[in-house]
Amino acid sequence: MKLTHLLRRATLAASLALTSIFLAAQSEAEPLKIGYSDWPGWVAWEIGIQKDWFAEEGVDVEFLWFDYVASMDAYAAGQIDAVTMTNGDALVTGGTGKPSVAIIINDYSNGNDMIVAAPGIESLDDLKGKKIGLEEGFVIHLLLQKGMKLYGIDPDEIEIVNTPTNETPQVLASGAVDAIGAWQPNSGQALKTVAGSKRIFSSADAPGIIYDFLSVSPESLESRRDDWMKVVKVWYRIVEYLKDEDNIDEALGILANRVSVKPSEYEPFFEGTYILSLSEALEVWEKGEGLDSVYGSTKLANTFNVEQGVYDELLNIEQYLDPSLTREFAASLKK
Repeated sequence: MKLTHLLRRATLAASLALTSIFLAAQSEAEPLKIGYSDWPGWVAWEIGIQKDWFAEEGVDVEFLWFDYVASMDAYAAGQIDAVTMTNGDALVTGGTGKPSVAIIINDYSNGNDMIVAAPGIESLDDLKGKKIGLEEGFVIHLLLQKGMKLYGIDPDEIEIVNTPTNETPQVLASGAVDAIGAWQPNSGQALKTVAGSKRIFSSADAPGIIYDFLSVSPESLESRRDDWMKVVKVWYRIVEYLKDEDNIDEALGILANRVSVKPSEYEPFFEGTYILSLSEALEVWEKGEGLDSVYGSTKLANTFNVEQGVYDELLNIEQYLDPSLTREFAASLKK
């Protein structure tokens, strides 16, 4: 009986071990699911998709197209392994229940996020005593705060009207507000819709206030780090391709097709996004207090989120930032 019992235990242990191996292999065979949305630094992933660079690198990746907020909701619900987010919104998603780890800094906004004013308003100073429509608690609100600080404007001097970003062009056209805050394509639509309207402040006036990430679930990063390293490699292949002026026409065609517009229409959106080269990304990954460091920028966003009541206490931002894969990739190029 004792021998039989031991044999049964050994058989069960072997069976469980084989099952574990099978399940692990099955898990590894699943594609990495990445949610991405309509922002030029994220639409750029389409280049790697269309050119089959992920397959060439030996990583199975499924990119899922979402509206921006819906992509964060899908990540929070555990439906995808990673999502493209701004540094501030990565904290929002984490602070409200689903932490993530940024492994790639794709770009920083360089003009696409803007304050657009009605005719006759020439600067943020002219907005004193007037109304601005924007989505409270989002990065555009942080941009406005940065602008007011630079201009020495008391926040109480400008009335904010909480407005969904996709409705800002119509709200400005209606005359209900004197200015709006939005990002492309909504900011550009506002400029087209309201004759004589003007950009009076933008992310180009505060470079680094909004960084854009590929953020991964900690569990996926831990279990499939080698696969995520391959994604990093593909990203910098995309960056190298984009930095070559000979590729711009083809690149604009790929990007524009993804969002169903003409390349000529998409070009201004792309120009308002500064894609970081590998060397530039390494510099941004260095710890610092200013906007030229992702740590300084994210610290500012962290404080803003608490002030807005998005979450109650400051988060440990270092848990949301992981420069190691970028640094390892850079080191591999020197061997």
